[in-house]
Amino acid sequence: MTARLGAYLYQINQQGVIVLTLNHRTKVRTAMAALLTSTAFGVVVPAMAQEAADADSNVIVVTAQKREQNLQDVPIAINAIGNEKLDQLQVSELQDVVKFLPSVTIQQGGPGFAQVYFRGVASGENANHSASLPTVGTYLDEMPITTIQGALDLHAYDLARVEALAGPQGTLYGASSMAGTLKLVTNAPDTSGFYGSAGVELNTVAHGDIGSIYEGFVNVPIAEGAAARLVGWYRDDGGYIDNIAGSRTYASSGIKQSNAALVEKNYNDAETYGARLALGIDLDDNWTIKPTVMGQVQNTQGSYSQERSGQTKKELQTVQYNPEGSRDKWIQAALTVEGKIGNWDVTATGGHLRRKTETQSDYSDYAYFYDALSGYGNYFYDNAGALVNPNQYIQGIDRYKKSFGELRVASPADAPMRFIGGLFAQRQSHNIEQNYIIDKIADAITVTGTDSNIWLTKQQRVDRDYAAFGELTYDLTEKLSLTGGLRYYKFDNSLQGFFGFSGGYSSKTGEAACLNTNGTTRRANPAGTPVPILVDGSPCTNVDKSTSDTGFIQKMNATYKVNDDVLLYTTWSRGFRPGGINRRGTLPPYGSDKLDNYELGWKTTFGAFRWNGAVFQEDWNNIQLSFLGANGLTEIRNAGVARIRGLEMDAGYRAGGFSLNAGFSYNDASIRRDFCAIANATFDCTTAGNSLLAESGSRLPVTAKVKGNAIARYEFPVADWDGHVQFAVNHTGSRRSDLRPAQNSIKGNLDAYTTADFSVGVKNEAWSIEAFATNLFDTRGVVNTGVQCLETVCGTGVTASTPTGGAFYDVLIKPRVIGVKFSRDF
Repeated sequence: MTARLGAYLYQINQQGVIVLTLNHRTKVRTAMAALLTSTAFGVVVPAMAQEAADADSNVIVVTAQKREQNLQDVPIAINAIGNEKLDQLQVSELQDVVKFLPSVTIQQGGPGFAQVYFRGVASGENANHSASLPTVGTYLDEMPITTIQGALDLHAYDLARVEALAGPQGTLYGASSMAGTLKLVTNAPDTSGFYGSAGVELNTVAHGDIGSIYEGFVNVPIAEGAAARLVGWYRDDGGYIDNIAGSRTYASSGIKQSNAALVEKNYNDAETYGARLALGIDLDDNWTIKPTVMGQVQNTQGSYSQERSGQTKKELQTVQYNPEGSRDKWIQAALTVEGKIGNWDVTATGGHLRRKTETQSDYSDYAYFYDALSGYGNYFYDNAGALVNPNQYIQGIDRYKKSFGELRVASPADAPMRFIGGLFAQRQSHNIEQNYIIDKIADAITVTGTDSNIWLTKQQRVDRDYAAFGELTYDLTEKLSLTGGLRYYKFDNSLQGFFGFSGGYSSKTGEAACLNTNGTTRRANPAGTPVPILVDGSPCTNVDKSTSDTGFIQKMNATYKVNDDVLLYTTWSRGFRPGGINRRGTLPPYGSDKLDNYELGWKTTFGAFRWNGAVFQEDWNNIQLSFLGANGLTEIRNAGVARIRGLEMDAGYRAGGFSLNAGFSYNDASIRRDFCAIANATFDCTTAGNSLLAESGSRLPVTAKVKGNAIARYEFPVADWDGHVQFAVNHTGSRRSDLRPAQNSIKGNLDAYTTADFSVGVKNEAWSIEAFATNLFDTRGVVNTGVQCLETVCGTGVTASTPTGGAFYDVLIKPRVIGVKFSRDF
């Protein structure tokens, strides 16, 4: 049945669920967020929400479990923010949205380089290119886009919603959804009519530059049952970190260095632009195809870190001696085919992603402190034998390719027994190139084939995943349902190529460790026959490893619907993260780690008031612990057990034009066994050659115990316009910077911080005008911290005679931003 309800068209499908579309005078993005203007953005809120305009409908359709369901019948914890609310909350990038997701934490070094965590499942991974995969799976529509470098920093425009699924999602979403899944869902083409929107934002960042955003979309029916949607955006973010003047003298040689040529105010600016073209074609009443092409380029300059020496901070300042910045370029193509065979739903989807990042990083702090400790600068000379400036910098090029395919079927959703299952495969490759450069060094100490590299990493990493999965739900009664899920997985991961110094600089690593065909190394057998060069650009091959494994993960759930307004559920679910390669030849591969989740949740609605929540315990076993070992190489060991206990809640109230919503999370996350440098079955760190890294009971890093937000909004008429005023507050508690107490004492804890946002504006059917301020009180919240130094002398203090204390860098949230936005719908 199809009918009209105000600006909306609604249709009752075969399951009796109301599904909304729009007439040609109303934007899809408005419908997708109609509910979200009145719901909380805490822990368990609507995903893929479309709600009828009258108060009696209250039906929300979600696809978090890969089929259409009423939200109140879905027994999992979901955070979601819809299109219109993303705009109301001034969300333009990933960091902006995470602050309104209490169960989610972000750790980043700048735009395009972020790691996302759920419910405190973080051990302090350094996101090294050869290290563990993330614990959170990121999806763009149907396609997984998780890479080791982190989530794509997609500009948030014309998104139908952002969904955050807390807890292991391994049965339906598989590898690297161990702790949760983040889904970015775009607006689909609409055949109902021609419409579009264009908007402009002008803003200024406190202590920094002016920025702007230009964005727009157009939806065009191209034939009966077919439509296209074209979206574009351009964003210019003003800088706010100053690179101030500095100079240094290398202790061993007396060579002086100055950064005078790089001194600049507000030098960390960024430029982002991209586009998306999507088609929707109804082949008949049952079958639809949806091809999409999307791409983005992001250019950044400078550092996003505030420098400090010990606890002495340079407020929004740093001293860098080499150019810094990045260029992140990616393109994604995907195709989804949806249809029916009999009364079963069939979905076939696949896609391909290519990403290339080019980076420049200052590494001179390491050179400076190493020189002060050991006379490092005396090792670097030119072809004439004269000492050169030991200043070091990094130029990186990372190339990613990712292909995936999934075929799944779903039985009728109105049957007492329901099944969803399918097959999944993906292959992702990462071509790694990291050039550590000291200008003008002699050919004898330069890595073969490079211009002036003291170190080269040139590797090819390939991660392959295959799975068969299914979930079966049976209604024992009208109120009680049981669900069981199972996923069989196989992964096959490899790492090949070269890393290290030249043979003239080191007699132990790098070229000296390159492999011969008989299994020996060049160091042990210089006359041996080298193995073939496996990665173009390598001088030789010193790493050629692979690892694979198979296994099962499971899920069990019981759901009890007390009445139409109250639902209770309990869940046990398991997630996993694939194992991988330690590139150091003496270390074995590391295995998968697993997360068991025990959860009790509720969803309730009492008139205009809503209260949802969950309590949980997560046991994290065989943790992939990464840390820097000898020669600064990342090592990963399965070395521990942790337990996370937590509570998540949200509450919402709406009366007339006023709405008040709040979300809250509490996480108590700590290790339950001693972390040893060398893992063993008894967790005994006193064995020969072993050492204690962290004692049992140590708190896991990165995630705060307490995080929460509240949003108050009042909407009111202003002549022929609709006015609004909104205030939002967010709080993030204190966090450890490192699991290991010694390293945490050096870098320090990350302090708690609270921010506030404000907006006021008016709109009508065509125009929207809004003024806003984010981080209203200009808080200096720290989201990540790092240090360049030698671990043996880190934090010992800098003096004229022993300048070996290290340089510390804190990545900050953006200072206060004040802006105005205009948009025109047509």
